[in-house]
Amino acid sequence: MTGSAGNTGGTVNAADLAGWIRHAAELVSADAERLTRLDAAIGDGDHGHNLDRGFAAAVAALPADAPPGKTLIAAGRAIVSKTGGASGPLYGTALRRMGKAFGGASDEQGVDAALLGEGLRAALDGVRELGQAADGDKTMVDALVPAAAAYDEALAAGTDLAGCVRAAAGAAERGAEETVPMQARKGRASYLGPRSTGHMDPGAASTALILRALADVV
Repeated sequence: MTGSAGNTGGTVNAADLAGWIRHAAELVSADAERLTRLDAAIGDGDHGHNLDRGFAAAVAALPADAPPGKTLIAAGRAIVSKTGGASGPLYGTALRRMGKAFGGASDEQGVDAALLGEGLRAALDGVRELGQAADGDKTMVDALVPAAAAYDEALAAGTDLAGCVRAAAGAAERGAEETVPMQARKGRASYLGPRSTGHMDPGAASTALILRALADVV
């Protein structure tokens, strides 16, 4: 990634994005037990292990010499194929929509701060459409919504790409924390009613982890 602080300069290329997927796989693997415990409290108890398997498959599927968009689309397809439960389609859709938002951007051209922001919003839109979830439903949307908003706010303020991603990652982490007192309105957790309160949503937790991986890489 190249660029200077204090402006919207900087780009990420396919190697950066592949590095993101690899680092996300590392963080998910290291945190799989915690994510699974979070899911055991209000869900099926398999989120961490499913996502670990999915991101391992995404790493294995990363193409050589592909442009940025196709790099993420390939990773997303692998996650859909290898991740069990609802997680595969949701996380795979997020990556595929982000990749498609990058259009024909070449590796030489790279993805700039504005285009990366479009990709993040496209990922959010894809998750919303597929999961039919809104913010406040105690899902991964509760991490993605503040992340996209914080990214846009930083971009509008003239922050460089790396700073925008850091802002998004921090907002996602705060969004995940804010799911603890929420009552779930979507998914298996919603069956628990008031008993779903007091627990962090595992999808929001893993979403924050994945965006932290992106911030680390760029």
